[in-house]
Amino acid sequence: MCEDVGNAGLGRPLSGGALTGETGWYATHQFALDAIFHARVRQYGCLTNDSSAAAAVFVPFYAGFEFARHVWGYDNAARDAAARDLARWLVRRPEWRRAGGRDHFLVAGRTGWDFRRDAYPNATWGTNLFLLPAVKNMTFLVIETATMGWGNDLAVPYPTYFHPRTDSDVLNWQHRIRNADRWWFMSFVGAARPGDRRSIRSQVMDQCRASPACRQLGCASGTAQCHYPGDIMVLFQSSTFCLQPPGDSASRRSTFDAMVAGCIPVFFQPRSAYLQYRWHLPKDHATYSVFIPAESVRTGNVSVEAELRKIPAAAIEKMREEVIKLVPRLVYADPRYKLETVKDAFDVAMDGVLERVAEPAERQIGSYWR
Repeated sequence: MCEDVGNAGLGRPLSGGALTGETGWYATHQFALDAIFHARVRQYGCLTNDSSAAAAVFVPFYAGFEFARHVWGYDNAARDAAARDLARWLVRRPEWRRAGGRDHFLVAGRTGWDFRRDAYPNATWGTNLFLLPAVKNMTFLVIETATMGWGNDLAVPYPTYFHPRTDSDVLNWQHRIRNADRWWFMSFVGAARPGDRRSIRSQVMDQCRASPACRQLGCASGTAQCHYPGDIMVLFQSSTFCLQPPGDSASRRSTFDAMVAGCIPVFFQPRSAYLQYRWHLPKDHATYSVFIPAESVRTGNVSVEAELRKIPAAAIEKMREEVIKLVPRLVYADPRYKLETVKDAFDVAMDGVLERVAEPAERQIGSYWR
């Protein structure tokens, strides 16, 4: 992971190919948010050295990295040891006693499922960090929530490859994707899930393969088509619609990479985006995306391309423009620089956290949904 977390968590710099002349591009790991967010917090303009005056307290625990250290080959006691140590340390702090942790927040750059092991019968995957009684009042920011807004884990965007340094980086990129030639009507980047009977990946891939208007990059073991960020961004920049069927979980990093490229996402399950990311994505999901029910694809009753062909060109153009406008809210700026007027995903998340912790305790659960 050393190379993956270099450059303030952004990873190895990218250049050349589709990114020639662009700045702010890195081979960012999808689970690197712990480090990226912490680096941004260090540069936050509203920090205070007086904890008694703080509206919120950030806990830089790196829960996602700790998860990865013990996910394979360890028992549950080992997986939970650091989380339990953290809880014991936190509750002894004067900052904690002020509000019982209700004003504390932590970023865990994985899905909420990875930190709620005992919530599922006979589960052996993950830790129990989010279920520890001592920290039940904390706010956890994750890349996919397990509770869809009714628990203490709330969703923020996956890290993408784009980390702008200046406002101009953002504006120049938006101009580029607004004027991109989109010669593929739809595209898909990913691999099938043959062992998951609930998955529609195979049906989506079969439909894409059968259409001359669709292009896909395979990610199956033994292939390298989707392992180069430049290739992925070339495809997304040249596609009108990007297909986003669920994979290991409901959400996908690919969704945010595609939207950063100005590609309209096509979802097959509401949990993929509509029931989370409420701080970052519009409430009216039809303004920026298309929804096709997974069951209709699974049964073979619906042609994805045929459904998309029904959308008028003017409506497609309007959706694409909405996606392009959303780009700043979906990317994490390079923490070594400072945006002037543009609010990025970090800024939006911080505004949401501060608003949430300011609410009365009895209103916090479910406040995410208003």
